[in-house]
Amino acid sequence: MQNLQTIIDNAKKIVFFGGAGVSTESNIPDFRSVDGLYNQKYDYPPETILSHGFFKSHPEEFFNFHRDKMIALWAKPNKAHLKLAEMEKKGKLIGVITQNIDGLHQAAGSVNVMELHGSVHRNFCTSCGKMYDAAYIKNSTGIPRCEKCGGMIKPDVVLYDESLNMDTIDRAVDAIAEADTMIVAGTSLTVYPAAGLLRYFRGKNLVLINRDETPYDNYATLVIHDKVGEVLDKIKL
Repeated sequence: MQNLQTIIDNAKKIVFFGGAGVSTESNIPDFRSVDGLYNQKYDYPPETILSHGFFKSHPEEFFNFHRDKMIALWAKPNKAHLKLAEMEKKGKLIGVITQNIDGLHQAAGSVNVMELHGSVHRNFCTSCGKMYDAAYIKNSTGIPRCEKCGGMIKPDVVLYDESLNMDTIDRAVDAIAEADTMIVAGTSLTVYPAAGLLRYFRGKNLVLINRDETPYDNYATLVIHDKVGEVLDKIKL
């Protein structure tokens, strides 16, 4: 923690890159841990349900899973989200890059958030483009339909077999290239292309905070195997 504090104190432009482990302390399950979604039992594997092909061919089953497991309107920002928002407000943090779709960074007060995989809080009609919030989807039954034209609504999230938004990728690359310090937390760094963004970092200090080892541990300035919120909460600004 002393080493982390020193790195934070000396940094002028920090970028944060986070995965599902950032939100597990808000009781949102991750995907690959023992209790994660990939280890729970459904008629289809979660990676199949969360694919573009399954959304097109089995939309009702997709939305049953999406409402049950992906929309967590009850979740509140945890210590990690709140500390990052404070770091941005103090001028230390230039951006948050997240693989999460829960919107908790914005709920905590972060402004410059790059959502690589979209957000459950944005949903659009596939016919006319009208936007809907997460509550509309959560409170719907069957296949949610547009009130304006009757078209099927799709969550603005990146499903398997879909490409990431290039504008978001470009913003993330620019932030990483500008940063002198990069904090990577709560991610296994095994999901590409998101994990590949680390190669654009040319700054001084790479900090990894994760419960388990990652493929990038040997490249980092500092590695802490612990809960993200518990670690970041101890930082003094």
